[in-house]
Order: sequence, then C-alpha cells, then structure tokens
Amino acid sequence: MKAKRKIIYPTPEEDAAITAAALSDPDAQPLTDEQLAQMRPLRGRPLGSGKKVHMTLRVDADVIEAFKTTGTGWQTRMNDVLRKYVKKNHLGQ
Repeated sequence: MKAKRKIIYPTPEEDAAITAAALSDPDAQPLTDEQLAQMRPLRGRPLGSGKKVHMTLRVDADVIEAFKTTGTGWQTRMNDVLRKYVKKNHLGQ
C-alpha cells in the first residue's frame, strides 16, 4: 500500500513573501490580460511542410541502427541520403 502524501500549503504570510519576491524580478512579470487573451494552446506535433508522406517501409535492422547511432534527427538524415540518391541518379524526372 502506498503512503499518502500530504500537501503542505504555504501560510498566507509565506505566500505573500513568495509573491512579492516573484514580482520584484523584472524578467518574470505576470502576463497582462491582453497577452493572455492572445495566447492559443499548442497541441500535438508542430506543423510540417505538408510535403511529407506517411508510409511503411521495411529496412534492414543494421541500416536503421547505423542511423539511430547518429542521435536525434536520424530520420531526417535518412531522408537526406535518399534525396541525394534521387538527385544524383536523376530519378523522378
């Protein structure tokens, strides 16, 4: 059985001190009502160029692992390699 955690809220005096300290920071001022009204929620992945096509492709495991070892962005690098091949071999013309 998990032990229940008790939330300890600051006293009104502590809350006032925390708020005063936050408001004294010129780089951390609260947003105005106008700024809040202009905000829109962001959901999901960022919009892409609209030029990508979702597909299923079977690729040898060693090829995928080689690209994955290059770190974040490996799928983009794989796409770049394919693009260079297409251009070099005059495909898609």
